[in-house]
Amino acid sequence: MKGLVGQVRSYDRAVQLLMVNQFTINLGFYLLMPYLAAHLSGTLGLAGWLVGLVLGVRNLSQQGMFLVGGTLADRFGYKPLIVAGCLLRTAGFATLGLVDSLPALLAASAATGLAGALFNPAVRAYLAAGAGERRVEAFALFNVFYQAGILLGPPLGMVLTGVGFQVACLVSAALFAVLSVVQIRALPARREPGTGSGRAAGGVLAQWRGMLANRPFLLFATAMTGSYVLTFQVYLALPLQARRLGGDGTGGTAAVAVLFAVSGLATLAGQTRVTRWCAARYAPGAALTGGLAVMGLAFVPLVLATAVPVPEAGAARWLLAAVPAALAALLLAFGTMIAYPFEMDTIVRLSGNRLVATHYGLYNTVCGIGITAGNLVTGAALDAARGSGLPALPWLALCGLGVGCAAAVYGLHRRGRLTPEGTGTGTGVAVAV
Repeated sequence: MKGLVGQVRSYDRAVQLLMVNQFTINLGFYLLMPYLAAHLSGTLGLAGWLVGLVLGVRNLSQQGMFLVGGTLADRFGYKPLIVAGCLLRTAGFATLGLVDSLPALLAASAATGLAGALFNPAVRAYLAAGAGERRVEAFALFNVFYQAGILLGPPLGMVLTGVGFQVACLVSAALFAVLSVVQIRALPARREPGTGSGRAAGGVLAQWRGMLANRPFLLFATAMTGSYVLTFQVYLALPLQARRLGGDGTGGTAAVAVLFAVSGLATLAGQTRVTRWCAARYAPGAALTGGLAVMGLAFVPLVLATAVPVPEAGAARWLLAAVPAALAALLLAFGTMIAYPFEMDTIVRLSGNRLVATHYGLYNTVCGIGITAGNLVTGAALDAARGSGLPALPWLALCGLGVGCAAAVYGLHRRGRLTPEGTGTGTGVAVAV
């Protein structure tokens, strides 16, 4: 822990605050979101595909609007977009606890997603700029804070949802409100060098055309889309599976909480070590390939679990609900530990270190479209699997997706498409992680 604190303190105040901010953002997000699918399917009685739609709309709104959020961040500065996103998420999460009609749920879900589209590109671009040549190390530390929020959020959410889902929504909204005030008062202003609010709209369109002509960047974004579909299953398919076997009571809730505890603890214990080990041995493209392959294999425990007869009740049934899903969450976390710092650094390198927030925005817009389609297909596959007697079908499909994405990224790496001409093969790691 002392080593982690020392690493964080080696960065300037703004980078330190961004890491703490991300912990708070995830604390507020994950005390609510892991239980939203159960609220929608259980309390409100929505079908599996409608649950996937509501969650998918949030992701489409967030990642589909990242391009706009990133462009605004490069144009007007990072701080205003970070603050605006937190304020909007305050309103969105409060609303989720107060409505029960499908249109209202979709609107609230879209608002929480748009909030992420405003602050996420700005946070990552700000972090990349503040970390300089230590980007990979900084993003590894950033992921520790990210996962710490995931670790603490679900247990807190379990307590709050035990009181009432509305209580969890209001507490989450309050955290984002406090975070907004802290950032207004303490986060230094920063923007993309050479940009300003007085530039004509034609300049923005020219920037977008330039990014769309950046073929290596677009190929990389497309190849990485499946990784986001896979990681999203931590709060779609995995909680639904745990609830289906563990029940809607305390047992099912505890099984869901275990998923996030496993993921968070693994990252806290291993992220910086994994990044240091990978940076010392592999090029970024090779590390990305390995991380994606692990993410695909994460669903093998669930495939194997479908061959086990489901006990009627008791500890054996709870273990079947919790253990395969927890192993899947652990492997997804390990794959993310491998890939994430190099993924974030690769985006900066493929952007030429210009308009970084806008590139993060377009990257996540591409991924957001894939996530929405992937969630609809996953939700439908879960329903179809239960009805057709083929319970392994969704998990086999997710395994195949991970392996396919790993093969695509490996192909880009082998052809040198992940290393812009003149940049060499360095990763920007000052490996003190």
